[in-house]
Amino acid sequence: MLLGHISNAKPSAIFKISGLKSGDNAVLNPFGQSSQQPSHNAQIGISVEPLEQLSQQTPATNTSLSTLNTMVAFSQKMLENFFNYASSFAVNQAQMVPNPSETFKFVRLSTLQKWYENFQKRMESNPNFWKT
Repeated sequence: MLLGHISNAKPSAIFKISGLKSGDNAVLNPFGQSSQQPSHNAQIGISVEPLEQLSQQTPATNTSLSTLNTMVAFSQKMLENFFNYASSFAVNQAQMVPNPSETFKFVRLSTLQKWYENFQKRMESNPNFWKT
């Protein structure tokens, strides 16, 4: 995922990195003593490109990482709300009264739960999956 760029016109930048993997907890401090502090590992790739190509590759401001994080958070809250709303109508089989004049269809709550979990996994791995 391309986070941004630096150039002579823009010699520095700060990029937020998410999805870090936990590293070894033993961290060696400058005084030679190890301490138990949380540490994380990140793999960062750097590419040297001509400025002409760089302008085509740089993400637009509306697709920044913070916007994606906000969209992921919104989607998760929306899904949680939908799941809670739908499950509030759940009834057990004894409570279902057959009525031949009504054409209701029922979906198992476990099916909705599985869909919700799969959607969350897809959002975490690729927040833009729904655009394809």
